[in-house]
Amino acid sequence: MMKPGKRDIPVKCKISGRQLEELQKHTWFMSEAYGLDTKIGNYKGVRPISLYQWDLDCLLGVLEMVLDNEKEYPEKQDEGYLQLYALYQFLKQEYQETYEPAINRLPLRKR
Repeated sequence: MMKPGKRDIPVKCKISGRQLEELQKHTWFMSEAYGLDTKIGNYKGVRPISLYQWDLDCLLGVLEMVLDNEKEYPEKQDEGYLQLYALYQFLKQEYQETYEPAINRLPLRKR
């Protein structure tokens, strides 16, 4: 598991119900993500979970891959697909609001 540094910003969000069930079905795709699979697998949805930039990078990649996979979700109107897609949109928005503005605020180097 990666340890966050003092400048790493966590995104705290609560994932529960059907969204959590659907996400936990796909934790095996996260096996190379420094313990993220275990973190999501053990998460109960009671309290907010802290996700760092590298966690969200992995989650968004996995969700994108799963949502585009016809074998996982052949019916795009399926409740599981819709819940996972809503979670993907939420996490993507949180990622953009938290991390992309920080990239734009980096100081320019003087020549």
